[in-house]
Amino acid sequence: MKSSLAFLCLWICVIVDVSKSNGCSEIPEVENAEVAESTTKDTYSDGDKLEYTCLPGYASQIKIIYKCSKNNWTRWRGEKCLPKRCESPEDIPNGRYAIESGSSFVFGTMIKYICNEGYQMVSRFDTRTCRDGGWDNQLPACEEVSCERNTTEENISVEGLPEFSEDLIRYGHRLTFSCVGQGLMIKGQKEITCQSNGEWSSPFPKCVEATCSHQWNTTLEDLNIEGLPETGGPIKPGHKITFSCIGEGLKINGQREITCQSDGQWSSPFPKCEEAKCVADLTANMRLDGHMQSKVSVRPGHMLTLSCVGRGFRLKGQSKITCLPNGEWSSLFPKCEVSEKCEKPPQVSNADTTEITRNEYNQGEKVEYMCFNKYILDEHPPFSKYLTCKQGQWTGNIRCLKPCSVTLDIMNKRGIELRWVENQKMFAEHNDHITFRCQVHKRSVGINLRQKCNDGDMTLPMCV
Repeated sequence: MKSSLAFLCLWICVIVDVSKSNGCSEIPEVENAEVAESTTKDTYSDGDKLEYTCLPGYASQIKIIYKCSKNNWTRWRGEKCLPKRCESPEDIPNGRYAIESGSSFVFGTMIKYICNEGYQMVSRFDTRTCRDGGWDNQLPACEEVSCERNTTEENISVEGLPEFSEDLIRYGHRLTFSCVGQGLMIKGQKEITCQSNGEWSSPFPKCVEATCSHQWNTTLEDLNIEGLPETGGPIKPGHKITFSCIGEGLKINGQREITCQSDGQWSSPFPKCEEAKCVADLTANMRLDGHMQSKVSVRPGHMLTLSCVGRGFRLKGQSKITCLPNGEWSSLFPKCEVSEKCEKPPQVSNADTTEITRNEYNQGEKVEYMCFNKYILDEHPPFSKYLTCKQGQWTGNIRCLKPCSVTLDIMNKRGIELRWVENQKMFAEHNDHITFRCQVHKRSVGINLRQKCNDGDMTLPMCV
C-alpha cells in the first residue's frame, strides 16, 4: 500500500514539473517601450505574444511583438523605439537660435533664441523644446533696441539727436554735450552712447559754474605752489598758479605755470619734483665720450664730450657740455648734421700742404700736398697731389714714396762697399740706383752689384 502511494506522488510531481516547464517566464524589457496591458497574463505558454507601445516621444515603424517559443521569448516583429524628430526650427527676424541641449532636433532637444546686436528679446520665453507633438512655445520676437530722449537743460547743447522726435535712438548712437555760455562746465560725461540693453552709458550731464579742482593727483611734499586762493574758495577760469621745488638737487618735471581754463580743466597736468638730471636723445651718428649711444642721463656736474662719425656729418654746437645743478645743460645740446663743408684737411704721412690751411673749406675746393725732402710724390692713379672737399669729407689718395738708406755697418756685414763715393751713410730716392763693389779679396755670390730703390726697399748684394 505504501509503495503505491509513493509511486502516485512521484507521478503527480513529474506532471506538475512538466507543466511548469512548458511556458515563458520573465517578460523581456524593450528600451523606451512598455508592454501593452491588453497582452499581459499571469502565465505565458508557447505561442503567446506580447505587444509593446513606445513611450512618449519615441516611435517604431513596425509594432514591436515578442512571442513565447520553446519556453523563451523571441522578437517576432519590430525592432526599436527611436526618439521622435521635430521639424527644423524656424528662424526669427533679427535673431538666431543655438542648441542648448540634445542634438539633431530629436525629442528633448532644447534650443535658445538670441537676438542680433542692437535688438532685444520681447517674448516671455526665449527657449523651445522638442516634445511629442513638436516644438513647444511660440516663436520669440526681437525688437530693435532704442534709448529714451531724456530732457536737457536750457544751457546745454546736444549734438547727435535724430531730426524728428518720433525717430528711434538706436543702439550705438552717440550724443555729445557742450555748455552754452561763458563760465560753465560739463558735470558728467561729455559723450554718452546708447547701449545694447536700451540704457545710456551714463546719465545725461548738466552744466554748472566752471571751476578747477583743488584735488591734486600728485605728492606735494617737495612742491611749492603759489597763487592759490587764500580762503580756499573756488578756482575760476583765468586763475594761474606757479610751482617750484623745495630743497637742493630737485627739478620740476612739467609746466612751472598752469592756468584754469574756461572748461574747468587745468591747462597742463600738475608737475612733479624729481631728482635733478640732465637728459637728452642723441642724434644719429653722434658719439659720446668715444662710444655710440642713443640716450644720455647724467647728474649735475657731469661733463660730456661729443663728436660725430660718418661721412658728411658735423657737430653743430659745443663739443663739451656740462650738466648744471638745475638739471639744465650748460649750453644747447649739440646735434650731428650733414654738411657740405669740410674741416681742416688731414695730415698725410711724409707730406705737408703747399699752403697754410684754413679751418673750413667749401664743396669742391682742393688742397695740394708736397712730399718731404728725398720723398717722391706718387701721381699714378689712384694717387695724386690733391685732396678734394666733397659732401663734408676729404676725398683722394696721396702717397709719398720713401727713399732707401745704406750704412757702413750693413755694407761691412755683406762684404760690400760703395763703388763711387767714400764709405758713409747714403740716401737714394725712389727709382734711383746705387752701385756697389766687393771689398778687397772678396767675390760676389751672384747678386747684381747695381741695385734700385723701390719705396724704401733695396736688395743689397753679398760678397764673400
